[in-house]
Amino acid sequence: MKLLNLFLSSKHFSSKHKKYFEVYEELFSSFIDKKITFVEVGILNGGSLKMWKEYFGQNARIIAIDYNPECKKYEEEGIEIFIGDQSDPNFWDDFFTKVGKVDILLDDGGHTNSQQVITTVKSIPNIKDGGLLVTEDTHTSYQASYDNPSKKSYINFSKKIIDDINFTFPNLGKFKYSFNKYVYSLRYFESFVVYYIDRNKACLNEEIINNKPPPDLNKDFRYHNSITTKLRIPFKNKLKNYYLIKKIKPIFRAVIRFFDNRKEIKKYNKYFL
Repeated sequence: MKLLNLFLSSKHFSSKHKKYFEVYEELFSSFIDKKITFVEVGILNGGSLKMWKEYFGQNARIIAIDYNPECKKYEEEGIEIFIGDQSDPNFWDDFFTKVGKVDILLDDGGHTNSQQVITTVKSIPNIKDGGLLVTEDTHTSYQASYDNPSKKSYINFSKKIIDDINFTFPNLGKFKYSFNKYVYSLRYFESFVVYYIDRNKACLNEEIINNKPPPDLNKDFRYHNSITTKLRIPFKNKLKNYYLIKKIKPIFRAVIRFFDNRKEIKKYNKYFL
């Protein structure tokens, strides 16, 4: 692999996990020799900086971020270094004001929940269409040394984005902090969460009908075996005009659907264990 060879030949010390390089190649190969802005959070000893420059080619603008002021010494022609706290929203506001929108942001920073969440929240609106946000080392969401497992872990935050994306289907819901006008797809690898950004694809999923419905339109049989349907049909016509029935019908339906749902869950519950 090209990236692995570049990493191993770097003069600066660094460490990465072996499987990461296959993921990098799969995600980043289409950006080679393109005029892009690539940002990596987390410099440490500078081992990956030249690797990215050589991998993406001379057209790429390579930017790195670290909290340690000592990392500024790795700055050279073709590699820019910014010093700042990735868990500070003000840092990101200032950074993107100076740099503008980017094509790829790779978060290989401190890996705490707050660092990863704040970086994601502030970066997503500042990534160009067709670009990627790649959060690395997400296994920390399961490690006690990072105050995890937790309901507020980064992995659980990313699962919220799955719901957020699905809410582009009409009338499902909306989060106060929503990113579904930027993110149209998520992808998971071991220790990675990848966000695909494209504002044109992240849109309301409107229904399209190809023809007028025919007079002999087939009935929807998805609930034909449910308790609700079996109880509703015999009494539908007889009771529809009774005021009390109209009032209790929603409650009655909710109770029946609850028991219906429990019956269905028994069929697949074991797969959640």
